[in-house]
Amino acid sequence: MCEQKHSPILLIMAAGMGSRYGGLKQMDPVGPCGESILDYSVFDARRAGFRRVIFLINHKIDEDFRRLVGDRIARHMDVSYAYQELSALPEGFSVPEGRVKPFGTGHAVLCCRDLIDAPFAAINADDYYGPHAFQQAYDMLSNLRDDEKQRFLMVAYRLKNTLTENGYVARGVCETHPDGTLKEIHERTHIISTMEGPLYTEDGETYRRLDPDSPVSMNMWGFTPSLLSALAERFPIFLEKDVPGNPLKAEFFLPFVVNELLEENKATVQVLQSEDRWWGVTYQADKPQVRAALKALGDQGLYPAPLWD
Repeated sequence: MCEQKHSPILLIMAAGMGSRYGGLKQMDPVGPCGESILDYSVFDARRAGFRRVIFLINHKIDEDFRRLVGDRIARHMDVSYAYQELSALPEGFSVPEGRVKPFGTGHAVLCCRDLIDAPFAAINADDYYGPHAFQQAYDMLSNLRDDEKQRFLMVAYRLKNTLTENGYVARGVCETHPDGTLKEIHERTHIISTMEGPLYTEDGETYRRLDPDSPVSMNMWGFTPSLLSALAERFPIFLEKDVPGNPLKAEFFLPFVVNELLEENKATVQVLQSEDRWWGVTYQADKPQVRAALKALGDQGLYPAPLWD
């Protein structure tokens, strides 16, 4: 498929092994005709204007992913593959003994650097973001350029629109400047939904309230390619400083790098607000609710069935 070389790229991070979910949720059918959530993301992205997609996967799922998802989408998009492997480390570093967990979203994006030559959106494979989010991201990415600073974007959601009734979730709670740019992200790794509203804990015992309308990151980012240099510069520092203290679980999170660039006054992140309801399958118990939601959206005329004809 021949497309404009420097048009915005969609990067889908699909290398996770679904430990809490108990399976490969990025390929799990949830749509009326067997579509995955990932199918809906690509459909919405293509409708917004994206024509190129990079799937970041693990070699272990390569054959199944291409058969169940990638080959179908390749009929509609220019598809490339990148692989997040534990062994993809800078020279002089090795995988800690016993480590099986990936090194995080920052490492995931870094694994795609040879395929990225234009502004790009980065999303999770197992999150439903909605058509408005993709349209906002594509429109801004089409004109996104660095100047004296790196210029990035993020699509945020209201916290209350992103919770599950079936367990805890991790969310990046965003603090913004008056001009709508990101000031800081506060990572809350254990948020629960209650009758009194969302609560979070840092120690597993004491719970604190969160504003249900707080803007939160669902890992829908937009970057210029300059981010890749920042990741390449900081990943070895993470391996030297963070991994020795937590060799099996330390992660190089994309939001942490963004926060550092903001603190150093090297970048800005424009926060775009989505009013859509996020849907995701963090747990197996989430699947019936997601199935019902996607069917309802189809019944409203937002999506055809089957999604791809």
